[in-house]
Amino acid sequence: PPPAPAPPPAPAPPPTPDPPPATESVPVPDPPHTHGSAPGAAPEPQPTRRAAAGRGGAGSRFWQAVVGGAAVLVLLALCGIGAAAVLIERTEQAAPDPSPGTTAPGAEPAGGDLDSRDTDRQPLTAKEVFPGKTLVVTAGEPAYEVLKTHSSGSCAVAATGELGDLLARLGCSQVVRATVRTADRRHLATVGLFNLPDRGTAQQVQGRIRELLDERQGRFRGMAAGDGTEAVSTAAARVGWQVRGHYVAYCLVVRADGEPLPTNDTTARDILYDMLELHLDQSVLQRRTTGGYAGQPTTREGADRHGGEDPPQD
Repeated sequence: PPPAPAPPPAPAPPPTPDPPPATESVPVPDPPHTHGSAPGAAPEPQPTRRAAAGRGGAGSRFWQAVVGGAAVLVLLALCGIGAAAVLIERTEQAAPDPSPGTTAPGAEPAGGDLDSRDTDRQPLTAKEVFPGKTLVVTAGEPAYEVLKTHSSGSCAVAATGELGDLLARLGCSQVVRATVRTADRRHLATVGLFNLPDRGTAQQVQGRIRELLDERQGRFRGMAAGDGTEAVSTAAARVGWQVRGHYVAYCLVVRADGEPLPTNDTTARDILYDMLELHLDQSVLQRRTTGGYAGQPTTREGADRHGGEDPPQD
């Protein structure tokens, strides 16, 4: 008899899928909330090229906070004067304890503690915050021209009305500021740091700024720096502020020709990000945590060492 046919081969087992990559998906946050915008104003633009570039850096605590949902960005049109304020607010989030020997994203290094003047006792100086006549915050980007610097033990020289009173009442001991100009000479900014007793009082100031600006009970003063810079102390401005440790950082931006800033002016947003996050936070204050400034004895003279200049007038 003919041989029995061979049994059909068993089907090959299905291929084993490759394991998924060891990454975590992060949801994209909703566009920033806007409040009080002028009728017909363009929506707030998405993060600009400088802001986007900051996401990848290990030191970019701001954009880590944005992606993680721990920051609130608010655009506020100030009634009656056409200015706009940008609030960069960091909020604490519960997170697992980091492994020994590591530093959690956004945590300050152990080399210095900026939570209070008790642990960060050396006053700021203008030379520390603005060391030269130009300021480069990003490699490959044009430098800002530093037109004028000023340091004072009276914080009211840099803020008006109830805002100035609030700073004095909560123990602000000094303000260090500068007026800078963009390389294309189209924008001016006054940027500075207020020195409060501790993190809690700095956060109290932060919590009141938007309300005071909205109710026109005070504002940050722009500091004119000679011919062609008067607009920084008179024109409608876009203003940003944030807190790190016992410092309140602020920046106001205007067009050099004094014309109003459009709501979607991405250059103004770039300047705010450059000054508040890249320069004051990631450079000046970060250096304080590692460079030997914290923990030094307080000298009152140091607070006014670079002072003596006339404050800008309203």
